[in-house]
Amino acid sequence: MVTVHGLDAYFTEQAGPRIGRWCKRIAKQVYESAAVVICISEKVRRQVLETPGARTTVVYNGVDTTLFYPVAEESSGRVVLSVGNLIAVKGHASLLAAFARVANPCDCSLEVIGDGPERSTLAALAQRLKITDRVRFLGQQSRQEVAAAMRRCTIFALPSGYEGLGCVYLEAMASSMPAIGCYGQGIEEIIEDGRNGLLVSPDGEAELAAALSTLLGDDQLRRRIGAAALETVLSRHTMVHQAAQLANIYRAHAQ
Repeated sequence: MVTVHGLDAYFTEQAGPRIGRWCKRIAKQVYESAAVVICISEKVRRQVLETPGARTTVVYNGVDTTLFYPVAEESSGRVVLSVGNLIAVKGHASLLAAFARVANPCDCSLEVIGDGPERSTLAALAQRLKITDRVRFLGQQSRQEVAAAMRRCTIFALPSGYEGLGCVYLEAMASSMPAIGCYGQGIEEIIEDGRNGLLVSPDGEAELAAALSTLLGDDQLRRRIGAAALETVLSRHTMVHQAAQLANIYRAHAQ
């Protein structure tokens, strides 16, 4: 049995072309020999199926709802939260530019959890955009700290152009927070735009700014989308759901 996540399928996105090609050759051998290749999304499965004969199925990641859960009352402040490695493909530059469009007319702040090679570049961009007083780069944080940030934020946004699925979106949804992701990524299979979250185009700065502005300015819409997001997770995307599906697959291939 082999489980394939986003980085496992899209090697060149982070490993680079040379190492990525080597990884792809090894992965092809693994996929061909596996009894079943478990993919975390249809997006990942399509990539795996470039290996002819690979036997695949999809099991979406689940959320630990004992750690990620909603609070009874919304925080009084307006906080946009983003969680992810600070690498170019995650879209933080677009998020900063979009946030700059809404920061002045709206009393809000942006918190960024994560670290990586783009941190100094992003800090410089925030300075050029004149939003340094509104943006906090919090660096790497523990799972418990991330969960607490999810509960105190108003909106979660990660306009990433590379996500096999994206557990952080599910964690925000489990916290009953409206999550903004991108079309063409694995999360598109779970977020229904306008119902349980919002989807924008990758690198769509104006589109992302409009989504942020809409959610920040409409309390009822945020609550409605947040409630639908929570229901989506609780009905089919908890760790219990994931474990049950994985157990059934392993039992079916135990002979």
